[in-house]
Amino acid sequence: MRIGDKVRLTGVPSDIRGGEKLQIRTLFEKCLGQTFTVAGLDFVEGLPYQLIRLDVGHVVGKASYLETIWVEPEYVQLELSQ
Repeated sequence: MRIGDKVRLTGVPSDIRGGEKLQIRTLFEKCLGQTFTVAGLDFVEGLPYQLIRLDVGHVVGKASYLETIWVEPEYVQLELSQ
C-alpha cells in the first residue's frame, strides 16, 4: 500500500470503546464502507506493520484534513479501480 492509494474502510478496531473514545468510535463507524485516499503511512514502535492515515473530515462536514483516523491494514481493502 502506498500514499495516494484508494482504500475502503471495512472494519472498526474492537479496542476502541466508550467514554472519551466514543467520539473516535463514532467517527470510525461513519466512515465504515466509504473509500478514502491514503494520506500517510507510519510505523509505530512495537507494531510489525505501518498504520494507515486517512483524512476523513468531509464525512462530518469539515475539510478532509481536519479529522484524521489511523487504522491498521486489516481494516481496509485496497480499491483496485484507481
